[in-house]
Amino acid sequence: MRASYHEALTGVVDDLGAMTDRVQRAVDGATAALLEADLDAAEKVITDDDVLDTMHDHVETRCFDLLARQSPVAGELRTVVAALRMVADLARMGDLAKHIAKIARMRYPNQAVPEPLQSNFQRMATLAEEMVGIAGRTLAERNILDAEKMADDDEEMDDLRASQFKSLQDDQWTYGIQSAVDCALLGRYYERIADHAVLMGSRVIYIVTGMQPEGENWTIA
Repeated sequence: MRASYHEALTGVVDDLGAMTDRVQRAVDGATAALLEADLDAAEKVITDDDVLDTMHDHVETRCFDLLARQSPVAGELRTVVAALRMVADLARMGDLAKHIAKIARMRYPNQAVPEPLQSNFQRMATLAEEMVGIAGRTLAERNILDAEKMADDDEEMDDLRASQFKSLQDDQWTYGIQSAVDCALLGRYYERIADHAVLMGSRVIYIVTGMQPEGENWTIA
């Protein structure tokens, strides 16, 4: 019975890793849809989000089953509790990627992001995708050193977001209100993807140490 329990717990962590891979692909696809006006990429991200939702429900059910039937303690209990939080983080990241793809689809065949902000959004997207990957790797490897670096990585995302606002508020902005609203929303979506990745990193630290990371750069939710 105990061996089966440990297999189930390992399976939950493996499923979280698979969800992380899917979220990375969703962010990549949403960015292609956004910056290249790729309608097929947008449609795929939107459609594939149903798979992430199904995976979320499956992992959540397995976690509740482990809590109800196996009475985990100490590190095992922390893993199950953290997994419940992380699966919600991953599902939300998938939703945010879908929101990006929907804006790209709405503005097709035009690009939703004007040329002056293209490089900003490209860097923001690359950083968000990298942070999702790091979150998944830290979970698989229980690598708290990499997890601890994620809050610092998030500072660059915040700087990119601040730069966007500066451009949107500049008197030289000539792309209209609709475009400004699109960019404000899109920037928020990428920023929140990064925030959820950081939260995943904090949950890995909790699993390994039993302590929540502290400091102004850490968001606890």
